[in-house]
Amino acid sequence: MNQRLIPIGLTAVLVVQGLAMIFFLTDAAEELSHDPTGLHPMTEASVALALGFGIVVVALALLRSLRQARSQASALAIASGEFRRFIEEQFQQWKLTAAERDVAVMSLQGHEIEKIAAQRGAAVGTIRAQLAKIYLKSGVSNRAQLSAVFVERLMIENPPAAKPGPDERP
Repeated sequence: MNQRLIPIGLTAVLVVQGLAMIFFLTDAAEELSHDPTGLHPMTEASVALALGFGIVVVALALLRSLRQARSQASALAIASGEFRRFIEEQFQQWKLTAAERDVAVMSLQGHEIEKIAAQRGAAVGTIRAQLAKIYLKSGVSNRAQLSAVFVERLMIENPPAAKPGPDERP
């Protein structure tokens, strides 16, 4: 499901609930004007007010969730940009040519050699030769090791939280 539709759907549900609350409150007020001691209008008014409370609680939770999603999207964009900067810095250190950089990026993205060749309008042999140069310059011997260079950086920069041992409290 499209993630943008979820808040729209929840907002629509809140609007329908709000309209229902207004209807029940109006109906209860009209009935109370004819029978001020009636149990039915009092119950109806109480249920409508509870519905209103629920609407407020859900609306606040929705707003908090949307703020958190925006914050996470922003953090991901920053991390992605930082990672891309690290990749570019590493390519500069290895002195990769522009063509080698393009091939390396596509390789890191998981594209097969044939697809890289097709996208670059080059022969498969040319791409293989460029990958060999990339591996030589980076000190690795294959695609997996090239990827590992960057995965290792992610793991070093964001080490997992240590789990407490059996005798330790969290």
